[in-house]
Amino acid sequence: MMLKQKMRLLTEQKKGLLATNFYNLETLQGVLKAASELRQPLILQLTNSSISYMGLNTAVCMARTGLKEYGVEGWLHLDHGNSVELAQACLDAGFDSVMIDGSELRLDENIKITKEVVKRAAAYNVNVEAELGYVAKLGQAHAKMNGFTQVAEAVIFVEETGIDALAVAIGTAHGFYKEEPNLQFDLLTDIHAQVGTILVLHGGSGVPANQLQQAISLGICKVNLATEIKNIFMKTLQSILRNNEEIDLRKVFPVATHSVTQLVKEKLQIVQNN
Repeated sequence: MMLKQKMRLLTEQKKGLLATNFYNLETLQGVLKAASELRQPLILQLTNSSISYMGLNTAVCMARTGLKEYGVEGWLHLDHGNSVELAQACLDAGFDSVMIDGSELRLDENIKITKEVVKRAAAYNVNVEAELGYVAKLGQAHAKMNGFTQVAEAVIFVEETGIDALAVAIGTAHGFYKEEPNLQFDLLTDIHAQVGTILVLHGGSGVPANQLQQAISLGICKVNLATEIKNIFMKTLQSILRNNEEIDLRKVFPVATHSVTQLVKEKLQIVQNN
């Protein structure tokens, strides 16, 4: 099933779809093992940084091979694409979905760049995601005046661009939270009622389970998870390697991979409401 069809179906059923970033073979295996064990679908995400690190074709081959080997229903998505050129490269490489992130641009500029990606993606019949509002990235302030997605702007943005999915700013941020996030559920309800597209929640790491589930019940479908995956993999490695003379990475990495699997299994159970 195509990704846009899957997300429309899940939105109607008030269910979520977990989207996990991966950074190397081990984190890829960790998330896929979790999805395989729970028999859940999964979106695999790559940022520009991860593509630069692994190489576009290598990363795509890893993802496609992994999905097949683990028997997981899954899709490959460009997360926070920062240019039309990068989106085009991912379209040519066979991605199922691309995000163009113009959220820090003026509304008219965001619309312009997003329309161009939607136009190009149409030839590939690929899902297009964009973002409207302020979801703080790593290193940015979590709070910003008028940073939430505005309903009226969202209606215009979706109508003008023709996107398939909209990432909304309702109180989440990328990275870890200094205090428990307070998602704006009334705003989400209004957006879902007036904007006829799939809704996406960025900054899913650290959001309490009950808030994630409530967001899904009110219209969120795609839930992104990245920071916690990097964190648990590296923290596990750091713990293992402290006062450890082991040099065989094939003995060390699997423990960290297992930690990723356990984390993603917990998140899948939350997002899928099992």
